Amino acid sequence: MKLAPLALATWLAAPMALAEDISIALDWTLNTNHVGLIVAQEKGWYADAGLDVEILPYTDSASTALLAAGAVDFAYMTALGFMTAKAGGAEIIALWATMQREAGRLVYNTSNAAISRPADLQGKVYAGFGTAWEAALISTMIENDGGVADYETVTLGTGAYEALANGAVDFTLEVATWEGVNSELLGREQSHFEYSDYGVPEPQGGYIGTLTSTLQADPETVEAFMEATRKGYVWAAAHPDEAAEMLIAAGDFPNEDLVRGSMRVIAAGGYLDNGKTPVGMIDPDRLATMAKFLYDSGVLRGADGSSLAWPGDVSGWFDQGWRED
Repeated sequence: MKLAPLALATWLAAPMALAEDISIALDWTLNTNHVGLIVAQEKGWYADAGLDVEILPYTDSASTALLAAGAVDFAYMTALGFMTAKAGGAEIIALWATMQREAGRLVYNTSNAAISRPADLQGKVYAGFGTAWEAALISTMIENDGGVADYETVTLGTGAYEALANGAVDFTLEVATWEGVNSELLGREQSHFEYSDYGVPEPQGGYIGTLTSTLQADPETVEAFMEATRKGYVWAAAHPDEAAEMLIAAGDFPNEDLVRGSMRVIAAGGYLDNGKTPVGMIDPDRLATMAKFLYDSGVLRGADGSSLAWPGDVSGWFDQGWRED
């Protein structure tokens, strides 16, 4: 196309449209849960939407806290982190759920002949992370298997996995799509119990949310960001190997095969796309069921430390009006 001289001069003099700056805080160090964000960035889909997106690295401040304080525009949040903040009165709202299956599981060494069912965990040593959620989850599993939830807890954080591998503890919790893959790469022979087999609701995982006020004041930007993000995750689900390489290029991973293996497990297990639920779609019933479990278990507490009462309705905790599907 040729521009007439006057039109050309006007075009050159006009200010170029500036991309809108957007920030999203991660819930943990960069990993395959975040792959759709990286794909959307690398494919240029954020830029195409007029957005200059900064994916902020994990810090000691929880992504939910950063979002609630207005320090970021969006946050990637664990299900527990989101529900804890929301129950505590944070004016945030979920827009997206990444994982359509529960990736967490209780794991123990296959060689430990004393463990064959959750009831056997009575009297054993658990290495964990020091949250009320862990106690509620493990106790529920043991009791639903007919046992007594009487076990010793040592708080080791991520050191739990080495402690289990060398036999210093009896069991821990892991994410099948990350620590589980790492254990396989290291040749560790471990067995596991699925939470949902023993009375724990199966939630979706990996929420993306924003401030309620942001959704109300600027729904167009929210829609633009989330639609580009959706494209990123849909593409990653369909192209796990290529998505893994994009993530590796964007991050600093000591073991790149862990990323590749994780994406293969995510794809094979239908974690992003289970063939039934549109990628990223929040299931209202599953969200409500998990929230009620957390309330009833005493995990969700107020600022004074007291257990919060089930409000009866959490349908206002999420909004997917931005979705075209």
